[in-house]
Formats: sequence, structure tokens, C-alpha cells
Amino acid sequence: MTVRTFADLDALSRAAAEELAAIARDAIALRGVCHVALSGGSTPKHLFGVLARMGKAALPWDRIELWWGDERTVPPDHPDSNYGMTRGALLDPLGLDPARVHRMRGEDRDPAAAATDYERALVAAIGAPPVFDLVYLGMGPDGHCASLFPGSPAVEERARFVVANPVDSPVAHGKTVRITVTFPVIDAARHVRFLAAGADKAAMLAQVLSGKGALPSSRVTGADVQWLIDRDAAGKLAEPG
Repeated sequence: MTVRTFADLDALSRAAAEELAAIARDAIALRGVCHVALSGGSTPKHLFGVLARMGKAALPWDRIELWWGDERTVPPDHPDSNYGMTRGALLDPLGLDPARVHRMRGEDRDPAAAATDYERALVAAIGAPPVFDLVYLGMGPDGHCASLFPGSPAVEERARFVVANPVDSPVAHGKTVRITVTFPVIDAARHVRFLAAGADKAAMLAQVLSGKGALPSSRVTGADVQWLIDRDAAGKLAEPG
């Protein structure tokens, strides 16, 4: 994997936005469409704000299909909804076509059925395994990515592409269920980008990048896995050489 360090969150977000534009243009030139899996969290939210300020004409949004890597089991207007955050920061400001926005139905009474429905939609759109052009991931303070929490059943899932994952973690505020894509989806992506910023990520980032402990964020493999981090998050990484 590659680690790219930026001066601050703004610089990181601008670089990520420019790269999204380039990946989208390449995918559209080759396949006519670009499929992107979005992430929740404060760092992606900052990226979405940069994209919104760039304006709708800056990217070929009419050929970009937006999906999610995970979702909390809450309604779309709930403050914890990943979709809700993206809607406020990106979708509504740019007036993106709802037909190209594919959200996980976290509010459904049966999360397992919602996961199955999402898996079917993914397979119908981009095959089995679903091959995203770009997957965005964050890293939780326990080393989780998407909603693949340490010790949770979905971490070892290899047959399913989207599951309802029972989680019991202080990071998730106790017992809950999250809908999440699995490693077979993440690892099949053409490009994977972890976004991590802030000094509060530094210790866990150093542990994840060391490969020790087999934390979920350290288990991502694929053709092109890169970490985009700021100087604060890089604070505990060993100096090269």
C-alpha cells in the first residue's frame, strides 16, 4: 500500500477531489460509467464540501454512480446516517440526480433483508464480485473500516458481498447492527482510498500500517490501496529509512 501525507485536511481533501475527477474520467472513457463507494465520517465530509464548492461542472456527475460502503441502522434523516451526512454536504448542494444515488436502507426493520437487497442491486449493476472504480474508507479508533469491526462476524465473511453485521463495541456505543460491504468487495475495487486526518488517529494509524494485530483496516488488499493522511495523523509513523 502507498501512504501519501499532506500538510492538513484541506490539502488532503483537495488532492482527493482532484483524484476522484481523474479516476472518474478514466472509468467513463473505458466503461461509460464510474461506480464509487462513499464513506461516512468527518474527513469524507470535508472532501464532500470541497467537491460541492468546486461546482457541478467540475466532475462528470451525470456518469458517476454513488453507493455506500456501510450504513448505520437509522433513518436517512438521522444525525448518524452516512447517507444523511452526504446528502447535506454533497448531494443537495450539487443537485445530483437521485437516480444515480444508491443508499443503504438503514431504517428497514430487517437489516439482513436490507443488506440482501443492496447486494442484489450491486451485483446487477457491477457484477459478482461487485467491482467499484473507487472505494473510500475511513479508519475508526479501534482500527475498523466500513463497518467491519474487530471481532465482528463480517470480518471473516467471504461468500456474501453485503451483510448486516452485529457489533458490540464502545466505538459503536454498545450493541447494534451495521450494514456493510465485506472484504471481497473492498479487495475487488480498482482503487481504494483510506482518508485519515487528525492527531487522534496517529497511534492507531501507526499500528494499522505496521500490520501488527491484523486489525480490519490493515487487512485490506487490492490492486491500488492508498492512504491519504495529514501531518497530524502521521505523527507517530516511523521516519523512512
